[in-house]
Amino acid sequence: MKKLLSLILVLLSSFIFSQNYQQYVNPFIGTGGHGHTYPGATVPFGMVQLSPDTRIDGSWDGCSGYHYTDNVIYGFSHTHLNGTGCSDFGDIMLMPTMGEPSFDPKEYSSIFSHANEKASAGFYSVKLDKHNIDVRLTTSTRVGFHEYTFNKAGQANIILDLNHRDKLLEGEVRIIDEKRIWVKRRSEAWARDQYVFALIEFEKPFGINKVKCNGEKGRRFNGTELALSFSRKVEKGEKLKVKVTLSPTGYEGAELNASEIKDWDFNKVKKAAEQLWDKELSKIEISESNNDKLTIFYTALYHTMVQPNIAQDIDGKYRGRDNKVHEGEGFDYYTVFSLWDTFRAAHPLYTLIDKKRTADFINTFLKQYEQGGRLPVWELASNETDCMIGYHSVSVMADAMAKGITGFNYEKCFEAAKHSAMLDHLGLEAYKKNGFISIDDEHESVSKTLEYAYDDWCIAQMAQILNKKEEYEYFMKRSQSWKNVFDWNTGFMRPKKNGGWDKPFDPREVNNNYTEGNSWQYSFFVPQDIPGMVEAYGGNDKFEAKLDEMFNAESKTTGREQVDVTGLIGQYAHGNEPSHHMAYLYNYVGKPEKTTEKVHYILNNFYKNTPDGLIGNEDCGQMSAWYVLSSMGIYQVTPGNIFWDITEPFIKNIKVSIDGKKPEYINQPFEKTRILPQFSMDFREKEVFPSIIPVPVINSESKSFKDKMLIEIKSQNKTDKLFYYVFTKDTSMVFIPYKKYEKSFEINNSCYIVAYSENGKQKSNSISATFFKKPNNYTIDIKSKYNPQYHAGGNDGLLDGIFGTTNWRKGDWQGYQSQDFEAVVDLQEIKEISYLSSNYLQDSRSWILMPTKVDYYVSTDNVNFTKIGTIENTIDAKETENIIKDFSLSLVKPMNMRYVKVIAKNYGKLPEWHQGFGGDAFIFIDEIIIK
Repeated sequence: MKKLLSLILVLLSSFIFSQNYQQYVNPFIGTGGHGHTYPGATVPFGMVQLSPDTRIDGSWDGCSGYHYTDNVIYGFSHTHLNGTGCSDFGDIMLMPTMGEPSFDPKEYSSIFSHANEKASAGFYSVKLDKHNIDVRLTTSTRVGFHEYTFNKAGQANIILDLNHRDKLLEGEVRIIDEKRIWVKRRSEAWARDQYVFALIEFEKPFGINKVKCNGEKGRRFNGTELALSFSRKVEKGEKLKVKVTLSPTGYEGAELNASEIKDWDFNKVKKAAEQLWDKELSKIEISESNNDKLTIFYTALYHTMVQPNIAQDIDGKYRGRDNKVHEGEGFDYYTVFSLWDTFRAAHPLYTLIDKKRTADFINTFLKQYEQGGRLPVWELASNETDCMIGYHSVSVMADAMAKGITGFNYEKCFEAAKHSAMLDHLGLEAYKKNGFISIDDEHESVSKTLEYAYDDWCIAQMAQILNKKEEYEYFMKRSQSWKNVFDWNTGFMRPKKNGGWDKPFDPREVNNNYTEGNSWQYSFFVPQDIPGMVEAYGGNDKFEAKLDEMFNAESKTTGREQVDVTGLIGQYAHGNEPSHHMAYLYNYVGKPEKTTEKVHYILNNFYKNTPDGLIGNEDCGQMSAWYVLSSMGIYQVTPGNIFWDITEPFIKNIKVSIDGKKPEYINQPFEKTRILPQFSMDFREKEVFPSIIPVPVINSESKSFKDKMLIEIKSQNKTDKLFYYVFTKDTSMVFIPYKKYEKSFEINNSCYIVAYSENGKQKSNSISATFFKKPNNYTIDIKSKYNPQYHAGGNDGLLDGIFGTTNWRKGDWQGYQSQDFEAVVDLQEIKEISYLSSNYLQDSRSWILMPTKVDYYVSTDNVNFTKIGTIENTIDAKETENIIKDFSLSLVKPMNMRYVKVIAKNYGKLPEWHQGFGGDAFIFIDEIIIK
């Protein structure tokens, strides 16, 4: 009897796991904590994400428009971002209400209870308690379907508020008839110029009751203040259905796309959405008795498939990077490419289970390159946000080419990739010239150097596939640039400043030299040359010890508070992407059991079947893609080659369907992989990297000095020979010979030093440093306390004659938050003063605002001060461009004084219009000049 029962259970299990995968999806996972997901209805890669909005500001945890801790819904909009760190979307918001209509969000919003809220793949429902309305939502690819049940009789309204969330640049509503309206919404937020067109259809006549508009009226409304109320009397229990069709191209596109849902059968549309999800989710079949594991796995797979989003009409027309409407070109055009995140795991996953879309994504990249001048970095609604770093489109393209995926132009990919790599922006000019980026060149210099080096390796792989030998060698050499920011003494990737290592250095410090992280979280990012990285650390044992040290360190960072750095195991931060490959690095030193241990710990502890079940931002599928692949026992540490790194599977029986083929077991038994190539250390060792000599280091006490200063030049290898020259204003410009460096030397004038290392016939790139002899012997007593992140070299940084630029992240400005700036400059003796000035910077988006005013005082004894002038600020706090302003005061009659006091008044709390409303503004000051 037991055997028969077991057989029945096995057969039943086989039936259960071969269909209805959408039942395991829990869209609430990630809607709490810092997951930034949304619970609403969508279909795989759909244009519409129909979801409730509980946040109308741009707050960090409101990026998707919803947070599980909220209890108020403002409406239901049709576009949402999944797990991003910046806020946008929330387009075409509808809200059903009862009674007298209002356009005040505080009035038309409603409280709700999670007890009356449900969500599944392709479906969402909730009860609006204030209005006593039941709401059900579902979608097709381009159409959002609403069903409202009014639980009491009376005046029913549907509010259309085009001012919802991001800034409305242009709004238009055209009344077609009593059941249909056209809507145009052009807005600005993260995407600076986004177009959405919509056709809204009501099942029953629904006339206009109230209008808020600053444009013409009649049957057409225009303006940047635009809200309408469509209203009618309803009976108790009456239902009203609404369809909203989106298009990025225009009204004709929306009308064409409306054909996706031809009737008003809500349950039929919901069922169709579920079937679409079943089709996509069935690409990976797992056999698992633990229901939480089932839910976590299929929700993770679901999250990898809610974006990128189709961004073309049914006939193929799309709005391109040039903001023009283009005809369809034989592929599907997509949007929402969070490439800094998704190149690591999400796109490799797509190459395994969705080759067709992989080709479509790449064709989208190429069109954006043709229309916008470069490959996408973080693309949103055909806008380049320029968020994050690198040019990781090339990783996606190289990975697809290495795996033989077809359907796109390989030559065009290489052309576009090379173009991105040869630009002169974002530190690339210095990177190409010097082999690294320093703090002096660009902020986030270490991260950019490392990520550019990996991308260059990807371009080299593309060149090799296309038999471009010269380009292959060039980019392979560039891919070794990581060695120029590796400190062989400390074993960390460190920032360089003015020719030397930046000091002081704390590998735990989160600062502007790294992208959303610290040195620990970037010191293992050399995926293109792992054997070279292991060798740089001193071999397998020392590299293993360094990994152990990272995982076992105190889980505390210093420096800037970085909300992305979560999920800490020591200094490993699973809540942010730079750490995602690190547990797999143990494989490379012969310790696969440590990889398994760390990977399984992360799977068990950082992914839960709860609203706060994601340890960090979902980041458009990357966080979930890590879970999907790692559960299968595979991960691709180096996208751009064909090999997958393996570990012991977390879920033992997994079948994968590649491009609709019959699913095959991927990891049964563990030692054999039938679909994927085995992990192979030999493959990595066979690739020959060009040998480069790292640049030397020019050590000094500071960048500026009073009388004289000692200079020391050091190389990484003791056998390297060093050469240098010193250029001063008196040096001949005809020819400056290099001298062999023998020992440290002193400088006593402003100068420029260049040095390089040489070993045999090989030379390193040159490294340079500029030193300034201070224009005076003034000292400064700063009464305020600057933020340690923004010290500009200490107190003397305000008197060294070196001026900061608009790129404050390079570290040349002193920052003061929540306080006024006050300092006293001592001229050392009584002098005639005729001119005073101090420089300030504004970057409103970064909470840095001009002081409201600057007061100047003078004294002969440092006790009794006389106020001699006030300079009022004239820069609008809403000005978003980075601006430097000189608050200067010229004295009509010079004065003999020794001490000058400068007091700059802080702006105070950030105003309501600011995205950081209620936070404390910074004052950023650089140079104080006294003549």
